[in-house]
Amino acid sequence: MALKILGISAFYHDSAAALIEDGYVIAAAQEERFTRRKHDAGFPSHAIRFCLEYSGLGLENLDAIVFYDKPFLKLERLLETYYAFAPKGVSSFVNAIPVWLKEKMFLKDLIRKELKKLGDWHPERTKLLFPEHHLSHAASAFYASPFSKAVVVTVDGVGEWATASVCLGDGNKITILHELRFPHSLGLFYSAFTYYLGFRVNSGEYKVMGLAPYGRKDAESTRKYTDIILNQLIHLYDDGSVWLNQTYFSYATGLRMVPDAKWEKLFGFPRRKPEELIEQHHCDLALAMQQVTEEAMLRMTRFAYHSVSDGEARKNLCLAGGVALNCVANGKIWEQGLFEKIFIQPAAGDAGGAVGAALAGHYIYFNQPRQLSDSADRMNGAFLGPEPEEKEILKVIRKYGAVAHHFPDDRSLLAETASLLAKGKVTGWVQGRMEFGPRALGNRSILADPRIPDMQKVLNLKIKFREGFRPFAPAVCAEDASSVFDPPLVSPYMLLVGTVKKEYRFSLPENYTDLPLFERLYIPRSPWPAITHVDYSARIQTVHRETNPLFYALLREFKYQTGCPVLVNTSFNVRGQPIVCSPEDAYICFMATGMDALVINRHLFLKEEQTEKDKNKFSITTQPD
Repeated sequence: MALKILGISAFYHDSAAALIEDGYVIAAAQEERFTRRKHDAGFPSHAIRFCLEYSGLGLENLDAIVFYDKPFLKLERLLETYYAFAPKGVSSFVNAIPVWLKEKMFLKDLIRKELKKLGDWHPERTKLLFPEHHLSHAASAFYASPFSKAVVVTVDGVGEWATASVCLGDGNKITILHELRFPHSLGLFYSAFTYYLGFRVNSGEYKVMGLAPYGRKDAESTRKYTDIILNQLIHLYDDGSVWLNQTYFSYATGLRMVPDAKWEKLFGFPRRKPEELIEQHHCDLALAMQQVTEEAMLRMTRFAYHSVSDGEARKNLCLAGGVALNCVANGKIWEQGLFEKIFIQPAAGDAGGAVGAALAGHYIYFNQPRQLSDSADRMNGAFLGPEPEEKEILKVIRKYGAVAHHFPDDRSLLAETASLLAKGKVTGWVQGRMEFGPRALGNRSILADPRIPDMQKVLNLKIKFREGFRPFAPAVCAEDASSVFDPPLVSPYMLLVGTVKKEYRFSLPENYTDLPLFERLYIPRSPWPAITHVDYSARIQTVHRETNPLFYALLREFKYQTGCPVLVNTSFNVRGQPIVCSPEDAYICFMATGMDALVINRHLFLKEEQTEKDKNKFSITTQPD
C-alpha cells in the first residue's frame, strides 16, 4: 500500500506543508498564501488543511508526519554559541532563551497540539519524525530530481549546526560527505550585506542580487570593497567553505546582523536605512559581495564534483537551501560546465523543507525504493497548490458587482488575451494550481509585453509599488529560448540567469557606467527592454508544454500575433504581500493597482468596465519586503 506522508516546515520563516503519496508530491503550499502574511512563520494549519483536502485524506490516514529539522539541536547550538562568545550577547540571550524554553523545547508537544486541532490524529499510529535541516534540503533536491545518482549541494543561513553540505545521492540514499558549520555561513554572509544595504533579512536577498548589476565592475570603489571583504570579513577556501571574521558580525550573539559602526568605518558610509535613496556606492558594494558569493559557490560545486568518484553521479548536480535561489550564481555554475544536468529545488528555501522532510521520511526512514521512469522531475512544474473553482469566481462577481466576459473555449480566450497584451495592457493571469515556492511560473502571474520601453517602470511603480531598479523575468517557450538567450538553458523554475544574445544587444552610450542608476535603467538595451537587465542578463523561465500547456499556448499565440517570443512574467502581488491565492485575492489586487485586465480561468475582467470604484474596498497595505 502506498505510503502517505505529510511534511511540515514552521516556526522560523516561510512555513509550509507538503503531502506525498508513494514518493510523489501530491500537494504543497506555503502558509502565507492563506493567511496573507508574507513569510508567515506560524504553524501551517491552512496549508496542512489544503493538502489533506486536496488528497482526500485525514490525519488518521497518514503513515508519518515529518518536521523539517531537529529543534533540540538548534537549542544546543544556541546555548553553545552563547557560552563560547560570553560575555557578549547577554541581551540577545535574555531575549531568546525564555522563548526557547517556553516553546521550542516543547516543540513536539506544540506540533501534536496543533495537529489535534486539524483532525483525528493518533500519535501511536502515525509516526512523528525529525530529520536534520540540511538533510531535508538535500532530500528536497535529490529525491524530487529525475536523477538516480547526483552530487547534492545545500547552502543556507543555518540549520541546526550545518550551514552548507556536500552529499552524494544514490538511489534512495543520501550520504553527507562534508559540512560547513555555524557561525561560518555563506548564507549569513549574504544576509549581513542585505541588512547593511537596507533590505530585510530572509526576504530582501534577491533585491541585493538585482541591485548588483548596477555596480561598476572596473570601478576603483568596487575593487576596494572586494579587497575589504576578502581581507577583513571572509576567507574563501579552495573547497568553497568560508571563514567569517566574527569581529565584524553580530548574528551569533546580537540582535542585529552586523555592528553598524564597525562596518561604517570599514566601508566609509553608514548603513542604508530602508526607503533611503540608493546611491552608486550601494550598488558597487552589492556587486563586490555578489561576486564573492559567486566565487564561493563555484568553488563549492567544483569541490563537490571532485569529492565524488562515481562517474554517473558526477554528471548531475542538485541544489537546495536559500542560497540556491541566487539565480545569478546558479547561472555561473552552469556555465562552469562540470555538470551535464542541474536540478534546483524550486522552493529551495525553508518552505521546500516541508517537501524534503516528507521525501526523507519516505525514502530514508521507510527505506522505499525510487522508481524513475522518465526524465521529468517530481515537482510537477511546482504547480502543487489550490486551483480557482468556478463557484469562487462567480462569488467574486456577485460580491463586487464585477463585469466579466466568459469565453467558451481556451482558443478564443488565448487570442483575446494575447491581443490585449500586444496593445500594452498589463494583465493578471490566474490559472490552474498555484505555484509552490517564491516564483510565479504562469499560474499566478502578472504578464506584459516586454517590447514597450517604459513597461519596467510602469510595472514597478504603478502595479507592484516597489523599487524601480527591480528587474523582470522573461517567460519563453523552451524551444525558443536558445534563439533569444545565451547560453542554452533549461530553466523551468526561473532559477538560472542567462544573457540576451549579442546580435540583439543595443550599443550603449560611452559614458553609460557613469550615468546615475535610474538613467542607466531606462536606456533601451535590447528589443525587449522590460526583461533586459543593465548587464544584458535575464532570469529566464523556459515554459514547457508538458507542465503548463495553457501558458505555453499563450506564449505561442502572442508570438503568432506579434512575432515576439517573450512575455514579462512577474508574480501576482504587490510589495510586501504574498502572491495571490484565491480569485478574490486576485480581483482585489487587480482593482487596487494599475493593472488593465485580469483573466481567471475563462473569465476576463477589464478595468475600464468595472463599476465598483470605491478604493476603500480594494485597498492593499504594501509593506517593506
